[in-house]
Amino acid sequence: MVSLARNLLLPQQGQIPRANTMARNDKFISLLTNNIDLLMPFSVVMPALEMGQETGKLVSWRRKEGDTVVKGEPLLEVETDKAVLEVEAPADGTLQRVTAHEGQVIPVGQTIAWIVGAGEILTVADEASPRTGVPASPAQAPSPQGASQETPKSGARISPKARRLAKEHGIDISTVKGTGADGEILASDIQALADSKTAAPDAAPVDAPLSATARLMAERTTQSWTTAPHFFLVRELDATPLIKAREKFASTFKDASGVKLTYTDLLVALVARTLEKHPRMNARWDGNEIRLNPKINIGIAMAVPDGVVVAVIPDANTLALADIASRRAEMTDRARSRKLRPADIANGTFTISNLGIYEVDAFTAIITPPQAAILAVGRIADRVVAVDGQPQVRPMLTLTLSSDHRVVGGAPAALFLQDLANAIREVMIRTDNLQL
Repeated sequence: MVSLARNLLLPQQGQIPRANTMARNDKFISLLTNNIDLLMPFSVVMPALEMGQETGKLVSWRRKEGDTVVKGEPLLEVETDKAVLEVEAPADGTLQRVTAHEGQVIPVGQTIAWIVGAGEILTVADEASPRTGVPASPAQAPSPQGASQETPKSGARISPKARRLAKEHGIDISTVKGTGADGEILASDIQALADSKTAAPDAAPVDAPLSATARLMAERTTQSWTTAPHFFLVRELDATPLIKAREKFASTFKDASGVKLTYTDLLVALVARTLEKHPRMNARWDGNEIRLNPKINIGIAMAVPDGVVVAVIPDANTLALADIASRRAEMTDRARSRKLRPADIANGTFTISNLGIYEVDAFTAIITPPQAAILAVGRIADRVVAVDGQPQVRPMLTLTLSSDHRVVGGAPAALFLQDLANAIREVMIRTDNLQL
């Protein structure tokens, strides 16, 4: 193309080139060369949607080969360790050379299709040097001190997660054959080898396949329980004010937006505003130090068929109760239909897990790392309690606060729980603060 430009702009044979003509030629050629990548097709790669992700499972294509796609519209669905997420098209054009099929597990960064714009031609050179609209994989955390420094004999790469698993199971990585791109050793390779070594010799085990979501839940709860020193505080309180608040505003919410107001919505609003006075409860443990989060983003634990996901309501302390209820309803629908987006599950700072709908009286929850705390909410049930020295039946609610002792002490956590109990008790007179 540069050669063609020179032929178009050079003077005809026998003419004497002028200095200003040649200067214009050089300027045009420089501009054309610097922008020639704008004419290159875009490659669609398996994206890294979260920290430490090595592979992604292609759940479905939202467009088929030959379809016209528009930048920003949903192009495919990918299952990661946390959830099924939509991936947007990185450019305008036509979807071509689709090489991945639904259900396939694909290494991060591998090209799975191309988007070719009008007038563009997909060449071998393009495939050798693809241009993508997907950001690079999130930076991996440095290997923990003392981690194995063995190198595969083949010279293949090994992911940090796979190296950690190899150390935990005592596996010599120089003997492992990787199944990733260019022979990279993945965590699944190490896990498969570890499972084969621990199989019962006298009976064939019955496999219980784990989805990516269930496997990650198992790994993260184990990590949290074995590394974060949990302690638990329990508080029983009269839920009458909470019941009255929900009854008072339920019909208003239903008529205005069609959203059913839940106890979880009220608790998200009250917890978020209480956290403003207790920044340590909204902090996180970061290696060897405490970091105070600048925003209050409340995570809500949601049950899905193959595990639990935590959907996040960002800046919950600044939202009106109606906005909280609407966002919670939207994310519940997306979680159940396996269409959560990366932003829906990112950057939580405090989590609420409510099992009251399952008639659970009380339970203790495991902290979501790197957060400092999680609030477990039981059902509201009638109980006989002493009121002014007399037995009375009241609707009681049990809250259990799990906290990381590295971040917060017992007394500060107790003060937070006390302030939250007071906020629940006074919810009917704090309606202005909740922007109802």
